[in-house]
Amino acid sequence: MQRGQEVSSSVLTVPNLISLLRLALVPVFAVLIVSGHDVWALVVLAVSGFTDWLDGVLARRLRQVSKLGEMLDPAADRLFIFVTLAGLAWRGVVPLWVLVVIVARDALLALLVVLLGRRGYGPLPVSFVGKAGTFALLYAFPLLLLAEMPGAVGAVAHVAGWAFTWWGVGLYWLAGWQYLRQARRLLGAGAHDDGGGTPGRWEQR
Repeated sequence: MQRGQEVSSSVLTVPNLISLLRLALVPVFAVLIVSGHDVWALVVLAVSGFTDWLDGVLARRLRQVSKLGEMLDPAADRLFIFVTLAGLAWRGVVPLWVLVVIVARDALLALLVVLLGRRGYGPLPVSFVGKAGTFALLYAFPLLLLAEMPGAVGAVAHVAGWAFTWWGVGLYWLAGWQYLRQARRLLGAGAHDDGGGTPGRWEQR
């Protein structure tokens, strides 16, 4: 979202419908990856990546940035990350620790959302680092699937896929650390507030 962009409470918007479509693709992708239909799984991943880009562009150009959309977009990304990693770990393509470190970071953010909500604050905005980490992981998944192919294509995809995986995990946790620092500042300010402050408002940095 651009600074100064008005956020509406609308539900039935074009970007929200696209985000809902991406959410609906999650179980389809899960069945495909578990059953070993890698080609179709790659197609679904490509469609998901395109819709992720498209709903953001349309939200800005059509001035349809909404509160629901700000929740649906990262939710769809995290679901795809979790389902893909769970499927790849189940098939033995990636080790279980990759799934654990990603889930642990999201569990930390979920706890922060609960703590902030109890103090009257909304969810923290998605940071550039967090978005970059998400994109890196979403690029890693199709490459790791391609790495299952024999020959030069699989070898190159294996190296590139793991490079994106390491970058994605690092950026994912760096963003988690940034969110934790933001939450500590907000919760600390709320603890010292004598009642004159306004809950639910924070300064974007």
